[in-house]
Amino acid sequence: MKARRRVAGLHAVEAALEHGPDRIVAAWCDTGRADARLTRLLERLIGLGVKPQPTQRNRLDAFAEGQVHQGLVIEMIMPGELGENELRTVLDNPGPLPFFLVLDHVQDPHNFGACLRTADAAGVQGVVLTKDQSVGLTPVVAKVASGAAETLPIYRVTNLARALTWLKEAGIWVVGAAGEATGSVYATDLNLPLALVMGAEGKGLRRLTRDSCDLLVRIPMAGQVESLNVSVATGVLLFEAVRQRGAAGKLAG
Repeated sequence: MKARRRVAGLHAVEAALEHGPDRIVAAWCDTGRADARLTRLLERLIGLGVKPQPTQRNRLDAFAEGQVHQGLVIEMIMPGELGENELRTVLDNPGPLPFFLVLDHVQDPHNFGACLRTADAAGVQGVVLTKDQSVGLTPVVAKVASGAAETLPIYRVTNLARALTWLKEAGIWVVGAAGEATGSVYATDLNLPLALVMGAEGKGLRRLTRDSCDLLVRIPMAGQVESLNVSVATGVLLFEAVRQRGAAGKLAG
């Protein structure tokens, strides 16, 4: 049986309707709430053949599992995560200018969800992370990702250093982010087949991961703060790569 998860909140449900309507299997709505936005979502669900069940507020709170639901909770079939075999298949023919994001033991669901959302916006073709000591596709991750968890290929690997070797064998440059790196990201050529590697919250890249990178880069910091949140740093680095790769005009269009 395929795993399911519950998605709560009007924005999250809108994203689910946009990116994965065929995976919505059930819905519950607050009997005491009525507004135009909620009504439109209920009509869209009914149009898909999913009839929202009127539910008392306290029961809907329980269904939402701690999420802010705004009167609507849906249940979806979870997208299947991919593994090492699928990653190797993609790397057999990665395309002319491949673009991957690698997360080394990121464990906070808000950070992971934000990384997925930013990666999707930047045009990343896949996210690679470890099976162990990395957050899964939880309801919080899916909500923060705003649809990216349903559309972006996510590859779970047993050995990250080995996966980085596969990327390099496919002609992809593995660039790690590290505060102590000597080279600025703004002075580094990222207009090439690229896998950007980000470290865990507070710890950064593990030694073996760091040693597996072709080069390390840093984000220059002008103030007193020594480092950025991993999801913020991921956004800075990904979109610097986007800028260099000439995709800014395409995104704007």
